[in-house]
Amino acid sequence: MWLLLQLMMRFPFLALHAERGDRGLSFPRPLSRQEEAALFVQMEQGSGEQKKAARDKLIEHNLRLVSHIVSKYARSGCGDDLFSIGCIGLIKAVETFSPEKKIRFSSYAAKCVANEILMHFRSLKKNSNDVSINDPIETDRDGNPLTLFDLIADETDIAETVDLKMDSERLHQLIRNTLTPRERTIITLRYGLTGDRPQTQLEVSEKLGISRSYVSRIEKKALERLRAGFD
Repeated sequence: MWLLLQLMMRFPFLALHAERGDRGLSFPRPLSRQEEAALFVQMEQGSGEQKKAARDKLIEHNLRLVSHIVSKYARSGCGDDLFSIGCIGLIKAVETFSPEKKIRFSSYAAKCVANEILMHFRSLKKNSNDVSINDPIETDRDGNPLTLFDLIADETDIAETVDLKMDSERLHQLIRNTLTPRERTIITLRYGLTGDRPQTQLEVSEKLGISRSYVSRIEKKALERLRAGFD
């Protein structure tokens, strides 16, 4: 908890997150790739205040990523501590990332956050007389034991898992905010976004009482808009 308070003093928006978390509200929305790229340019080329503003915004809008990773490891009563440690990893990621790496920032940041948490568990293990790597050091959210070996093994695919989850959330956000009601309906039916079976264009046209070619045109336009939202 002390670590969380120290981070809140350095980054006031983390205090806002803590207040929001108590009320069950959402994290700041993820940035688009264009917004992210522009902020990294600002960090590199801007004035002192501009660099700080860009860094803070990159951290703030990636808190959701930290939360996703922490949720894999946090047991009851230690979530705040792991979130604080994860935030340190996120801060390091923002300060060391280079667009020239040719990888997505979320992938890079996920590894940094997971590594920071892993180092924390290694430190705990070292301070408890270096017991076996296969001894339980944590429990997951379901109460199952986690060993240091589990965490090391899990680290290899965590970036891919988090990327997929973040992309899924972002896609649903784009569907809600950028598509017309008819476009939303057609995309939802065509791809089974409510858990139902994906339907063919013919099935959608019969359900909505419009031609199959019209469904195809609307679907194509909606997909182009969603694809643009990821750029």
